[in-house]
Amino acid sequence: MSADPAIDAQRLSLMLNELRLPAIKHIWGDFAARADKEGWPAARFLAALAEHEIAERDQRRMERHLKEAHLPAGKTVDTFAFDAVPMISRAQVMALCAGDGWLEQGANLILFGPPGGGKTHLASAIGLALVENGWRVLFTRTSDLVQRLQVARRELALESALAKLDKYHLLVLDDFAYVSRDQAETSVLFELISARYERRSLLITANQPFGEWNRVFPDPAMTLAAVDRLVHHATIFEMNVESYRRKTAETRRSGPGRPAAFTTPKVLEAVRDNQDDR
Repeated sequence: MSADPAIDAQRLSLMLNELRLPAIKHIWGDFAARADKEGWPAARFLAALAEHEIAERDQRRMERHLKEAHLPAGKTVDTFAFDAVPMISRAQVMALCAGDGWLEQGANLILFGPPGGGKTHLASAIGLALVENGWRVLFTRTSDLVQRLQVARRELALESALAKLDKYHLLVLDDFAYVSRDQAETSVLFELISARYERRSLLITANQPFGEWNRVFPDPAMTLAAVDRLVHHATIFEMNVESYRRKTAETRRSGPGRPAAFTTPKVLEAVRDNQDDR
């Protein structure tokens, strides 16, 4: 039997481009030389190329998702000082970082606490871990997103803008309670909460407890409706500690951890009681 004709490298490169296999395009020559030298069977050679392409594709996908997430740099679970926030359980945070269960159910995570308490760091760290585990995340200041949604409403494109956010399994709304009382702003924020209810997850950081959310939603009925949707399927972390930023700059001291608070019907009772007092 005559020898096989020489491989047309240029034609093979064009075919791999057509098949959208860029990793194989760049490494097939080296792999082929190694296969010839070590006597690989054809199936092993093909499997090695496919595994490399899949690994490179996964890496490129994660890089794209990290870029689009807009997460603050340097805020990871490893750099979060759990000993400075003893009411937060590392084990529970690690479970949340897997994303299984709560993201699939469209459940929410709410972080309460004073400024400097580590809310943004923890939210960013969870978001980063989720991206690394294959989920899509978007981190944004609440006021920035509200402004973008207002523009979309003026352009009669709010429904489309909300639909585009559906591609994110988790939407992180930082500084939630800093949104002003303007009716137009609170209206689009409420529509966002309603659109994602039981479908896609929200992670919210806020300085004020639910009882103070009349500052966000001036309409009492809207306040109750928003809180009801947010806490229906939610885990709440109450990070009531002195400034995390200040404490982490000092010598860390260890402390026992305990599970974070979970939502209960008392949340809505607190909101109603606060409104009745006003």
